[in-house]
Amino acid sequence: MHGSHPRILITLFLAFLAHGAVVGHPPGVPSPPPTPVKSTTQVLHGVSITDPYGWLEDRHSPAAQRWIAAQQHYTAQMLSDRHGVAALRQQTQKLIDQEQPHQVLIRNGIVFIDRKPADSPLSAIYMRHGDAGPECLLVRSTAERSVELLNVSVNGKILAYGLRRGGRDQLSIRFLDTRTGHELTADTLPEARYLYWSMPITSSGSAVYYLKFTAKGPRMYRHVFGQPLTADALMFGPGKGISALGPSDILSASLSPDNQWLLVTVLHGASGSTDLYLRHLHSSQGFVPIVTGRNAIFNGVLTNRTLYIETDWHAGRGEVFTATMPRVSFSHWKLLIPQLTDTTIQSLSLTSHNLVLNVIHNAHSELRSYTLTGKPAGKIPLPGRGSVAGVNASPADPELSFSFTSFRIPTGFYRWTPSGVRPIDVPPSPPGLHHLQVRQVWYRSSGGVRVPMWIASRAGLRPDGDLPVLLHAYGGFNWAQLPEFTPEEALWIEQGGVFALANIRGGNEFGQAWHSCGDLAHKQNSFDDFVNAARWLIRNHYTRPARLAIQGMSNGGLLVMASITQHPELFGAAIGRYPLIDMLGFESFGIGKWWTSEYGSIHNAAQFRTIYAYSPYQHVVKGTRYPAVLLITGDGDTRVDPANSLKMTAKLQAATASGKPVLLLYDSASGHSGVAAPSVEIPQIVNELEFLDWQLHVPVKTR
Repeated sequence: MHGSHPRILITLFLAFLAHGAVVGHPPGVPSPPPTPVKSTTQVLHGVSITDPYGWLEDRHSPAAQRWIAAQQHYTAQMLSDRHGVAALRQQTQKLIDQEQPHQVLIRNGIVFIDRKPADSPLSAIYMRHGDAGPECLLVRSTAERSVELLNVSVNGKILAYGLRRGGRDQLSIRFLDTRTGHELTADTLPEARYLYWSMPITSSGSAVYYLKFTAKGPRMYRHVFGQPLTADALMFGPGKGISALGPSDILSASLSPDNQWLLVTVLHGASGSTDLYLRHLHSSQGFVPIVTGRNAIFNGVLTNRTLYIETDWHAGRGEVFTATMPRVSFSHWKLLIPQLTDTTIQSLSLTSHNLVLNVIHNAHSELRSYTLTGKPAGKIPLPGRGSVAGVNASPADPELSFSFTSFRIPTGFYRWTPSGVRPIDVPPSPPGLHHLQVRQVWYRSSGGVRVPMWIASRAGLRPDGDLPVLLHAYGGFNWAQLPEFTPEEALWIEQGGVFALANIRGGNEFGQAWHSCGDLAHKQNSFDDFVNAARWLIRNHYTRPARLAIQGMSNGGLLVMASITQHPELFGAAIGRYPLIDMLGFESFGIGKWWTSEYGSIHNAAQFRTIYAYSPYQHVVKGTRYPAVLLITGDGDTRVDPANSLKMTAKLQAATASGKPVLLLYDSASGHSGVAAPSVEIPQIVNELEFLDWQLHVPVKTR
């Protein structure tokens, strides 16, 4: 549940005299469009729950469509044609136009790159031989559909890519013969919800294993290129290696280098617990369970003879075991790398000579190398303190590739061998980021827990109690949010603002215990950590409530909305992007039923009481002075139902007594996985900037 998070930092009002013009705004805010009240009431565990705006859940009804159109017009009226908007748009366009690599895979000495070039708003997939060879364009996005590099066969001959409409989770999967450039059109997998990040292709390029969601849960199939899709064989599913798979389960798969062994990982919903299954593909025996039912994370990497397992079972920050095939049951595991006290393992990768761990140390990434016998071989040098992802390696190859980003450095891809690190595809940093100061602080939250927070601004900017600050966090689903670069963040910092990232409980920054302290019955800890980050910023003279904005996406949107309903006096503005808000209804919206392992279920009396205590929609109180609010959603969001934002917009508009606006930004082309193209992305970024400029009284730098 995660994705890009706009981070907007704007310069001080006093800088107006020297540098820019304040975005104009009327002395009063026009009233929003009226929303009919059509109350319904239900009783849950003895508690009467009334919903005045439940009719908006049917967003395609004529009445809801008219309401959405009126809200869109109102939002446009509030945000358009303000002084300085043209400058914002120009600055945003300039940053979005920068080169942006998205994925790099190296196969058989050939480099495959998924990149948005600097001279185009559309991403494309390129191929080159070695570091210095000329690039060949393989496939390009269109204005309607974006392409994504998914996988390439080991011999570099067959490339798999996704074709996505807008920001939808669904996509079609296509295959390309890289030798001829011809599409394998008969092998195209039609648009559906695929587990596209896991799609092993046989080393010969003759077949692919793909994982697909169905109404009854995920399934894995084997497709032989050149054969009809109707002949695809079910490889893993109920009756094929496992007795049952539910809609909340997620699969991933990998092949050994010799294609003799197939490893399948079953992730049980949002709980993070996994099971491992192994099959010898040239044996009559089916899948053998390696480890099941342990309520822990297990991730495996195959060589031709050895299985390496990374797990947090009895080691919340992770440790590594090995087993020799075929004797891979739990009783045959041998400890290779014990749990480290100062890091949390994120992933395990193997090269021909090294085992490499991507770990989190104090809320930033490190890459640590080991010999295949488990002896430490040193840290892999990184460009700074930031976030590593996309680690890609093969037990048959001595090198690996990875991406790195930080507040200072846009996402780029690098290649490592024991002789050192060198860039593969690294875009230039925008001007101004070299003069950036980054500070990490620790503050106390509920229960006396110490929580880290990153603070980024231009060098020399000192707290004066009146800086416009944007505070961001996620805090859920065992996912760590680490320092990263975004164009929006660069805009803030270039103009002299402050951005704060709080690494609150519910994430994975400090292992499974950190996650468990922010889920289910402990979810309030996440909100406490976020609010205490805001209080620290105020107490330490960075800002004051009127100039403090908060922002979050998805689960982070829940965090933002819970914070303004619990502590409305602390904030001047709030932005929720594709947010969860009506927590009494999340199980009935889309795929929300998959998230009960994170939040609990309203059908359980004790869990209902916990959820009801913080659910933002049920805690909007008429007459409260709420901060200005901007809710962003899209008709293509198939993950978090837009009804959350629609109903919260209506309820806050009717309740707030602050005179500050409550706005809905609704786009038919965007979904939870992002927006369709820069033509949609840029206006959305500009709208967020306009909103914060207006509400925090900050200038737009016009030159």
